[in-house]
Parts: sequence; C-alpha cells; structure tokens
Amino acid sequence: MSQRDLMSQPIEQIVRRKLSDEVFDRLERMITSGELQPGDEMPSERVLMERFGVGRPAIREAMQSLANKGLVNISHGERAKVLKLTAKSIFQQVDLTAKIMLSQSTDSLEQLKSARIFFERGMAREAAQRASANDISDLRKIIERQRNSLGRAEEFINADMGFHTRIAQISGNPIYVAVSEAMLAWLKEYHTEMLIWTGKEKFTLAEHEEIVNRLEANDVDGSEMAILKHLERSSALYAK
Repeated sequence: MSQRDLMSQPIEQIVRRKLSDEVFDRLERMITSGELQPGDEMPSERVLMERFGVGRPAIREAMQSLANKGLVNISHGERAKVLKLTAKSIFQQVDLTAKIMLSQSTDSLEQLKSARIFFERGMAREAAQRASANDISDLRKIIERQRNSLGRAEEFINADMGFHTRIAQISGNPIYVAVSEAMLAWLKEYHTEMLIWTGKEKFTLAEHEEIVNRLEANDVDGSEMAILKHLERSSALYAK
C-alpha cells in the first residue's frame, strides 16, 4: 500500500488509557490466571506500586474497580481478599441496575415477566422428573408457612419466593437457582400489588397446592400447565 493510500484511510485515533485501567487489567489477570485464588489476600499497595511502577491513586482506583465487579472484598483496616465467584454473586452485581431499568421501562417489566414464565415452565418440567419425597415435603412446608402468614404481606411474599426458588433447587443446578432468585428479587418491587386484591392470596395457595400435587405425581405436562396457569394469573397483578 502506497503512502498516498495510507493517508486516505480513516483516522484510527489511539486512545490513551488511564493508569488505573492498566493496573486493573493486570490485577484481573492475576486472578483469572490462578496466580491469586479465592480467599487469598491481595498484595499490599506498596508491593503493587513497586511491581507496576505506578502511584497509590492508580492502585486504589483499580482495586475499587475490582470490588465493584465482585472480584475482591475490601474491608477497612484489612487487606483486600479475592472472592469466590458464584452465579448468585454475579447476579447480585447487577441487582440495583436491573431494578432501576425495570422502574423506568414498562416494556422491560413485561419482558421480565415473560422471561420468568418461560423459565419456570422449564423448571416445572425438570422438577417433575427429579422431585424426591424430601423435595415435596419441603414445598408443602413452605405452603403451610405461607398459609400461616396470610395478612402479613412481607412474610407471605417471602414464602412465595421461597416456593418458586425451591422448585428451581430440585434441578441441582446452582445457575438455575441464581436465575430464579434474581428474577424474583427484581419483581418483588411490584409483587406487593398482588395482596391488595381481596382473596387473591387464597388463589395463590390453591395453585401452589396443585403445582406440588402434579410434581409429586411426576406429571411433567401437568406440572408445566399448573405453573403456567398460576403465573399467567399472578403476572397480571404486577403493577408499576
């Protein structure tokens, strides 16, 4: 390519990165490469300053970025420690952002409700094939706890969330459980509206009983239909 051809190409500006961004990349690489393991203390600021040839502000800013992404835990007066990443901890990192998005967009709320129904139909089918006597017993105990909390909105909703999360746990897959917990937590802001509809709590209890009966019978299609009926009814009660 001639010099004239090179000069005719679009400008590709080189962006100078902040020192803290470079430090963050190197610290992140120390964690992802296994040089630092979950539970390990991060090197001291002085050690990192000498290793990377940068000042304390760049180290502290990079360390805070690691904390914001859930990679390390920073406690006052102690050395930062590498955290063990789990599906649950990853979802917790976006918890606040997700709630803000839902509060600002009716479309996002409707999409989340739809995604939850799709997800829980699959969980019901999986649970119907795998549910043990202990799983069924736990679900019935949650329903009883929910029945005993009638009139106490917070307790009723917590038991409701526990019921659906317990179904996800039957899969034995922690990612499914984390997805279930995250979606329920994001919807909780709107779930309380269900309780101002007189008598609707009793519909919820009856539907939960039917879901458990279908799971206990290992009725795959029946379990899916029972949870679909339940969620489509309750979904309409989520209010913005």
